[in-house]
Amino acid sequence: MIKRGEGAGVRLRKAQMAITGQQVKAARLLLGWTQDRLAVETRVSPTAISNFETGRRRPSVLIVSTLQRTLEAAGVDFVGGGPGVKLRKAEP
Repeated sequence: MIKRGEGAGVRLRKAQMAITGQQVKAARLLLGWTQDRLAVETRVSPTAISNFETGRRRPSVLIVSTLQRTLEAAGVDFVGGGPGVKLRKAEP
């Protein structure tokens, strides 16, 4: 259960943010990953990744969530609007 208060709304909005195929591609390229590498890291087929990135098909919510979590764990931050992708700054 999410408690209402400062910060709870931010967590809720971030969890509900739907990333786009363009954002996945941009994030993947920022990391220097190929579609095959992303497929191995997520256990999602390269075809599904390609179809999402090119806009041919939108994968299930579970697959999109898996892609997002994996890319975020690798150091990418997704932000709303436009390409909406940036590399997280390394912590000192």
